[in-house]
Amino acid sequence: MAATRRIAAGSLIAAVCAASLAGCATGTPREKAPGPRKAKPAQAPKSSVRLIGDGSTAYTGAQPHLPRPERLRPGRKPPQFVVFSWDGAGEDRQRLFSHFRKVAKANDATMTYFLSGVYMLPDDKRDLYRPPQHSPGRSDIGFNDRRGIAATVKQLRLAWLEGNEIGTHFNGHFCGSGGGVGEWSVKDWKDEIAQAKQFVKTWKTNTGMKNASPLPFDYDKELIGARTPCLEGRRNFMRAARDLGFRYDTSGVSDQVWPGRKRGLWDLSMQLVPFPATPTSS
Repeated sequence: MAATRRIAAGSLIAAVCAASLAGCATGTPREKAPGPRKAKPAQAPKSSVRLIGDGSTAYTGAQPHLPRPERLRPGRKPPQFVVFSWDGAGEDRQRLFSHFRKVAKANDATMTYFLSGVYMLPDDKRDLYRPPQHSPGRSDIGFNDRRGIAATVKQLRLAWLEGNEIGTHFNGHFCGSGGGVGEWSVKDWKDEIAQAKQFVKTWKTNTGMKNASPLPFDYDKELIGARTPCLEGRRNFMRAARDLGFRYDTSGVSDQVWPGRKRGLWDLSMQLVPFPATPTSS
């Protein structure tokens, strides 16, 4: 998976996130200082599950375990948040997805998983993917097999029920020249986003796993943010994302600053963390 193969497993961002930003995912233990509190655990009863489309996804009610914003009392300092996010978000034999879910639970933290849509598409159906500026079935990070898709679906389901966010890392991860995402038009980005969503919404049809449990969310509503491959093509992506109702982008790199709006989206750029006695930051 991209989270475990071509790119780093995650990006650690030191940030102070406004409580109203749905795109923020905390990655450090919460201190005793007042701040967002966890809502009481809640999970929709089976009778309220409403399948969507072919049953790959479903509406199951409000997401459990989300932080509840709470206004700070005068004189109290806001808590600090560290955002830990995944690019690719697939479960393979290294089992890093499931490992870091356990890490998050042990530290009362949540994460954002930027899911690559092609990890929900089996290799024998690769020609269903029509990447912009490339031939059908092309992907620089490959595809998945049915076992890998089943494992990824399981982790996505559990991650969402634990209060984590599911974003997108798009599909084929094309970087550089020769059709890389940095050369894509707004139309290309909209096409890529539509396909990424479609692969998530039709994984049952594409794998033949008709009796498997659905993902417990409506991906059209869940998907509100992304990170572009190799952090390229951000300008045109943001124009496309704004038109499609996205709320944030995290494809930039910046100093440690409070998030603000840029081109109609919240800018949650990865923030540089200085290391003592070194000339650079990471």
